[in-house]
Amino acid sequence: MDGSMWCAANYVPLTPLSFLERAAVVYGDRAAVVCGDRRFSWRETRERCLAGAAALARLGVGRRDVVAVIASNVPAMYELHFSVPMTGAVLCTLNTRHDAAMVSVLLKHSEAKVFLVESQFHAVARDALRLLADAKDRLPLVITVSDPSSSSSTGDGRGSNDGSVAVAEYEPLPRRVRISTGGAPPPPQVLAKMDELGFDVAHGYGLTETYGPATTCVWKPEWDALPPAERARMKALQGVAHAMVQEVAIKDPASMETLPSDGRAVGEVMLRGNTVMGGYYKDAGATEEAMRGGWLRTGDLGVRHPNGYIQLKDRSKDIIISGGENISSIEVESVLFGHPAVLDAAVVARPDDHWGEAPCAFVTLRDGARATADDIIRFCRARLPHYMAPRTVVFSDLPKTSTGKTQKYLLREKARAMGGLRKPDRSRL
Repeated sequence: MDGSMWCAANYVPLTPLSFLERAAVVYGDRAAVVCGDRRFSWRETRERCLAGAAALARLGVGRRDVVAVIASNVPAMYELHFSVPMTGAVLCTLNTRHDAAMVSVLLKHSEAKVFLVESQFHAVARDALRLLADAKDRLPLVITVSDPSSSSSTGDGRGSNDGSVAVAEYEPLPRRVRISTGGAPPPPQVLAKMDELGFDVAHGYGLTETYGPATTCVWKPEWDALPPAERARMKALQGVAHAMVQEVAIKDPASMETLPSDGRAVGEVMLRGNTVMGGYYKDAGATEEAMRGGWLRTGDLGVRHPNGYIQLKDRSKDIIISGGENISSIEVESVLFGHPAVLDAAVVARPDDHWGEAPCAFVTLRDGARATADDIIRFCRARLPHYMAPRTVVFSDLPKTSTGKTQKYLLREKARAMGGLRKPDRSRL
């Protein structure tokens, strides 16, 4: 366009620091952080963040340096999300449930210059640093984060540059409480029970690669009139693009063709927008593969319904192919969660000599509950096409990651070790 130009007047990179500056001006005296009996206003929070940034700068922290931290949900942890970017450095937050081996791997990979440790995590930090020292790797400068409100903490990791709930028997809440959930889609039975207890659940979907939320299930008032089971089904949808995401599509990963919005055509969920990561740290090959074709390939399979809302069906690696039919492990798990004796469940593929693969369910029963494998299989067959029902049921605790996600790769290994199922008795089909 004639006469136009890009300059500092009209092109300013987005930064969360501007949020803090605005909040300190507009809401300066209002509470920003409440932790136990301590409260900080937005003005105080900004001042504390500036002081933290100045302290880091005096230690030599500057642009593109990495500052690692392991801390619980305390004010200092919140403030570091502003203090570190103020210096131009990158904040690397470590999961408080990681063991020393994983912490040492992440410290080495990130090349952290400074390592901030809340006092309650001294033991795991000390052991991680010992592992680094034994390997003759460079050690970061270690600083203790001492927070008076702190008492307890509320496979190999790959970093990106910048994502089930069990409901016990509780009394309903005195008022409605709005909460957000992400990750694996909650089973409709769980959502229905949470609704009974007084929780309004907003379901979303996202990845670390998208700075968290990428979609949200925007609730429509007319859905309030739906029967409870149908409301729960709608809440389990992953929804529409988040306001900061440019586009969400369901595509054929080979042809990159956008699939029809009919609720049946299964494709890969792909995203693009300004909140998509810059890339995987020190892994250009993985970055190029993840963004091949100009879209972030999530590895998740889903459909888009006629109303424009997307729904996850499975991870591409978790889909079960039985006799040429694609079986969503998520759909089978959703039925399993409806069994009154089932506390937790995961479904993976087991080799099948006739069909290629067949669903294998790993189930954890509720305390005091009883159910046999045949009970579980019959329950599923009454609610699913027979080819989707598990042919094997294993009762055990499920292996979890430090963030509580089921480690399906371990269950797949167990299922493969069982060997192939033989051709089923036709009288039972």
